[in-house]
Amino acid sequence: MKIAALQTVSGIDLASNLASAHTLLVEAARQGAELAVLPEYFCLMGQRDSDKLAVREPFGAGAVQSFLAQAARDLSLWIVGGTLPLAADSEAHVRNTSLAFSPQGECVARYDKIHLFKYDNGREQYDESRVIEAGSTPQAFTLPARDGHAWRVGLSVCYDLRFPELYRGLGADLLLVPSAFTYGTGQAHWELLLRARAVENLAYVAAPAQGGRHENGRRTWGHSMVVDPWGEVLAVREQEGAGVVLAELDADRLVQLRRQLPALDHRVL
Repeated sequence: MKIAALQTVSGIDLASNLASAHTLLVEAARQGAELAVLPEYFCLMGQRDSDKLAVREPFGAGAVQSFLAQAARDLSLWIVGGTLPLAADSEAHVRNTSLAFSPQGECVARYDKIHLFKYDNGREQYDESRVIEAGSTPQAFTLPARDGHAWRVGLSVCYDLRFPELYRGLGADLLLVPSAFTYGTGQAHWELLLRARAVENLAYVAAPAQGGRHENGRRTWGHSMVVDPWGEVLAVREQEGAGVVLAELDADRLVQLRRQLPALDHRVL
């Protein structure tokens, strides 16, 4: 199964971001991808965290969800919309939500980001809990591919990457990690963590990311990549800026590696 991890440098205008995302989705479909995954915050990187409140949508309706469903139908493509802001229990918060759409435009899975990023190195300060309401339920879905394999796809978002227990519980063949890693933390830990999650779960990992300098002044690490179950980086976007990272997932290799090293069957805890 060919998949595409899409890298964006999203800005402060929703319509422009959706147009940029559509261009990448069209390119992914043109190159034969069955699944395309957008990064975290693909639809908006606002001037302030609270800008998310103005574009939040109720689950099942709204401009961003309509865009994803229509693109999936038009392109006959499985699409995972990295994250978009959905209505939360609190009026002062949103859910940072990843939605999966089938080629028929049906939403088949919803994951609300569980772990909320907080970071302060004296120069940069982030605290997602100020505006984002945490989810609580891990999510996965089944993708029946053209290769005849029914791929179990596990959902996660960005900072989740630092919590391996989430991934272990998903029991997935393919783990998705749409992200907006900061430049500093990405430079230090991005590839290391992605390859670790792949190796310890004997699973493919696809990680589309924000990558570049944004209108709001933030710089994200990028390096969108796909990693195989042995920890090999199959494809990566080395440069900043928008682009499509394509990789072929081999179901037979997945089975072979899990048979050769049955670590998943040896779990005790």
